[in-house]
Amino acid sequence: MTFKHIVAAVLIVALASIYVFINPSEVDFLPKCPFYLTTGFYCAGCGSQRATHQLLNFNFLGVLQQNLLYVFGLGVLLYHFSVISVNAIFKKHYYNYIYHPKTPIIILVIIIVFWICRNIPMYPFNLLAPK
Repeated sequence: MTFKHIVAAVLIVALASIYVFINPSEVDFLPKCPFYLTTGFYCAGCGSQRATHQLLNFNFLGVLQQNLLYVFGLGVLLYHFSVISVNAIFKKHYYNYIYHPKTPIIILVIIIVFWICRNIPMYPFNLLAPK
């Protein structure tokens, strides 16, 4: 491992330990969403800090309540790193659909639809807003 990998790993562990012990909804020193502060509307990422705290404390229902798109993003990352790992370990050549030319467009559409739907103030769309 190079020095930059070690530094990155230390920073990730330090950041994760902050989110394990500190609930972002109970403190003021963690950054707030500038889009929400400016417009009053939730962005697609609103609730992600609280979702990270919930995930690191193994409260999976809390993760879903904070940001449903967070779970989708974790699934995409899990798929991506699984395919890379299987290909590297077992010397396979499985196609990673993350690299398909239409994948970014599909993900962008999902993000935009989620962003719009979570700001509609009526049931069932208000369930998408962070709690």
